[in-house]
Order: sequence, then structure tokens, then C-alpha cells
Amino acid sequence: MDRYTALQVFRHVAELNSFAEAGRRLGLSPAAVSKNVAELEAHVGARLINRTTRRMALTEEGRIYLEHVVRGLDALCEADQALDPIRTGPSGTLRVSAPMTVTLTRLSAAIPRFLSRHPDLAVDLHLDDRRVDLVREGFDLAIRGSDGLEDSSLIARKLASMPHVLCAAPSYFEAHGKPQAPSDLRSHNCVRFSLSGHADMWEFRKDGRTERIAVGARYSVSSSLAVRDAIREGFGLSLMPRPYVEDDLREGRLQSALEDWSTVETTLYAVYPSRQHLAPKIRVFLGFLVEEFGRS
Repeated sequence: MDRYTALQVFRHVAELNSFAEAGRRLGLSPAAVSKNVAELEAHVGARLINRTTRRMALTEEGRIYLEHVVRGLDALCEADQALDPIRTGPSGTLRVSAPMTVTLTRLSAAIPRFLSRHPDLAVDLHLDDRRVDLVREGFDLAIRGSDGLEDSSLIARKLASMPHVLCAAPSYFEAHGKPQAPSDLRSHNCVRFSLSGHADMWEFRKDGRTERIAVGARYSVSSSLAVRDAIREGFGLSLMPRPYVEDDLREGRLQSALEDWSTVETTLYAVYPSRQHLAPKIRVFLGFLVEEFGRS
């Protein structure tokens, strides 16, 4: 048994939750993957993975062993990097997943400047508002907006907080009036960002009390830019992250309402797989993100 290969196979199978996908990533046949796992189990004298033809799951022994295997393999990788000057600097391709609107409004114009600093580094940026599986889909890092980041095995670095504002076009308020209290929203035409964590319920707070308004919308859409376009046209009102509409509010294309009520805010995080030491390409990109969102 090539123990290093067997450990790599076991780690990939456990993290991807798939023998077949681990084989594809490592360039091994399904039989070779199974053989490596079986030989590793024989070596340690314990069953590491329970598997059937349809599913698999780590045993308790497997979970314990995986923690040590990950630390050991990462340490070996770091040792290789320390002895190879070419690999100690940021190089290769960095695969990043990020929400479309926040990237287009606050980040994308700065990406060329980042690349000019690091000529040996390439960025493969995927704009997608869905929540990707970093390990399964092969991403190094993702930017996520969340009202409350869920527990996971990922490391999260806070980048910024975006307060929300209730707003609409002046023409909409002229035709329908401005809401004076959150309860008034039940009679207004709301435009709903369907991927938001608060899409179905808008929350407002004032003087120690909280009002939650169920959102009924004729128009639900999975893009904040599309929501902004709709309210610019006077179709309705929406609860928007303020950075997305700051220019519109300043220049009068949109107006705010219920300004004396506070509401939700979305926190932006950079998330990446948990490792003791970051790859240089991830480290420099994290620094760039902190710099750019701090500037904003």
C-alpha cells in the first residue's frame, strides 16, 4: 500500500462524500479508490467508512482519523511549499464564488488592480447568488452575504455590514403614498428578492418593539439588480441593501420610507476551507477583499 496515496484517497472520499467523485479528482478508477480505502482500514485495524451501493458515512473512528489525516497532509503540503520558492508566493489559479450584485457594485472594478499586483496569479471568478459547496465544486474561497452565518466547517472572515433601506421611486410614492408604519406595507406592492434570508418576512424595530410583516409580492426575482430596476420604474417598493441604492437615493431616482425604523442588515463574509495555514493565493486575496470593503 502506498500510504500517502491511501490517505489522500480517504480524505477526498470523506470530504466529497463520494467514492466516484474522489476517483475523478485524483484520476483513479473506482476499484483503485475502494482498494486504497480497504487497505487503509486494514492498516489501522478499524472500519473508517460505512458504505452501501447508495450511500456512505464516516464511522466515529473515521471522523477521528480524518481530523488527524487532514492536519498531517496539510503539514506535508506546507513543507513542500517551504522548500519550493516558486510556490511560496501567490501563483496558479484562484477559484472564487461571489454574489453577482455585491461583486458588480463594490468589487469587480478593482479585480484588474489586484491581478496587476500578482502577475503569477489568475482569478476564475464565478458570479452566482446561490450558496455553493466549496469543497465539492472546487472553489478556494467564496463571498457570502448572510443575516446569520450558519455553523459549518468553513473559516469565515467578516468583510462588511450592509444596512437595508425601504425605498421606491418618487412616482410610486406619489401614486400610492408613503407607508407611515410597517403595517401599512400590507397594502403596498412589494418587490421581493427571493434568495434573501428575509425574503418572506420583513422586520422593523423601534423603541424596543419589533414588527414583522409577511411579504406578499407580485414580483419575486433572484437578482437584487432586477429588484432595483423594478422599483426604479415605479413598480413597487422593496427592502434593499443601502450600498446598492446609495446613488439612486442621493440623486433622487429613489426615496426612502420608514426612516425612523431600523431594519435588517446583511453581513458579508469571505469563507474558505478550514486549514491551519492558508495557501498564499488565498491569503493575498483575503487581504485585497478586506482592503476593498474597508475602502467602501
